[in-house]
Amino acid sequence: MTEPVRPLVRPSRLVPGARVAVVAPSGPVSEERLEAGLDVLRGWDLDPVVAPHVLDRHGEFGYLAGTDADRAADLQRAWCDPSVDAVLCARGGYGAQRMADLLDWAAMRAAGPKVFVGFSDITVLHQAFATRLGLVTLHGPAAAGVDFVKNARAQDHLKATLFRPETVRVIPSRGTAMVPGRARGVTLGGCLSMLTSDLGTPHARTGARDGLVLLEDIGEQPYRIDRMLTQLLRTGWLDGVAGIALGSWAGCGPYDTVRPVLLDRLGGLGVPVVEEFGFGHCEGALTIPFGVDAELDADAGELTLDEPALR
Repeated sequence: MTEPVRPLVRPSRLVPGARVAVVAPSGPVSEERLEAGLDVLRGWDLDPVVAPHVLDRHGEFGYLAGTDADRAADLQRAWCDPSVDAVLCARGGYGAQRMADLLDWAAMRAAGPKVFVGFSDITVLHQAFATRLGLVTLHGPAAAGVDFVKNARAQDHLKATLFRPETVRVIPSRGTAMVPGRARGVTLGGCLSMLTSDLGTPHARTGARDGLVLLEDIGEQPYRIDRMLTQLLRTGWLDGVAGIALGSWAGCGPYDTVRPVLLDRLGGLGVPVVEEFGFGHCEGALTIPFGVDAELDADAGELTLDEPALR
């Protein structure tokens, strides 16, 4: 039996003038969108600094933002810099798995807690930050992502979470109950394909017992979603899960072809499930803290945090 998911240490909230580092642990970054994202951060009275290799392109694999060693060095340097209060990922894509084992987790743990934000491929690092650093992290918009640059709802919810986390203890959504009910647990999850590909690796969570799992993905056909959920079920990763919130399934086909798969694979767990919760690869994506005690109300489509995401 896997250990229950437990609440993690909450980093401190940001204040005006805080220095935030932007890194690219995964895919290549658009310079234009990066500059637009930096302008947003400056508009929040933050001091953004760009890691040296954020705009790099891998010489052989165009889907990577530079070499594995350089991407890892950027993240580690930013995290261990005492002048940096938060580390924001420029985008997802692919590549975090390739560099996760190059990080000096002992040095990063010694550097102390700070805010970490990202989503999609960054799911791999959310898991590692939980298991290796014991820290609450924020599943939120990428600093050079379209949603962050152009969507006021996504910007406002992330900004409130960073600066005034007590104002977003209740996270309402437009979601509805796939399976009704309420559940309590510690939040975790992210991109479904990354959670499944991370199974069995040194930094992955071993299971979601007593947890509230939040799942979403992009560009996966229904049969692939079926395969990945089935893998989580067969490995026992979902044994003892308390509740499930489902986010966006962009590019996965019409939702009426995706929904039956989700219901078939998750509806029999006997726990509340809320669908279309509004996080992930969708317009106006909500920021969701991972590692906090919360209550999920599937009927109301709400997630209520016991404490603010940040101190």
